[in-house]
Amino acid sequence: MIKNLFLLLLFVCVITACKRLPNVQGKGEAFLQGVWNQDSIANADKLLSYTQHKFKFTCDSFYVDLTTYSKVNYYADSCFNNGVWKEYAKGVYVVRNDSLFMEGDYTKSNYKQKVSGCFHTGRYVKSFYVKSISPNLIQMESTNDQRDINLALKERIVCEQKPL
Repeated sequence: MIKNLFLLLLFVCVITACKRLPNVQGKGEAFLQGVWNQDSIANADKLLSYTQHKFKFTCDSFYVDLTTYSKVNYYADSCFNNGVWKEYAKGVYVVRNDSLFMEGDYTKSNYKQKVSGCFHTGRYVKSFYVKSISPNLIQMESTNDQRDINLALKERIVCEQKPL
């Protein structure tokens, strides 16, 4: 009797705890919606390598183009490309308080899955401390390497949620 009552109580708890999520993507953050470019890097001429970012935020998704400039060859000669190369990633993001968390995958230039090739493959997991936000400028700091990333708005996008 007690065993059956316990199972019934457990079943009721599980059923009431579940919440069906909608079959559409999330809205994301209104202030981020758009195309944002990192137009310059502080002290770029003094750095051995640095990466410039171009972000596109649409609803709860992001697409990022990463252009790396390097004076040092860390890769195979066929990949080094005279010290300039591009990488791409896409995924979803969330903003919590003053932090931007991005999780996705490195991709090819068409944002399709990349399973091999030069540079990064696999998961793209980054987080940023958001220092300040204005309508046309976002100032962030990478929690990975503490480098500042100043993004200028190039194009505003309105979120149109799509089915998953």
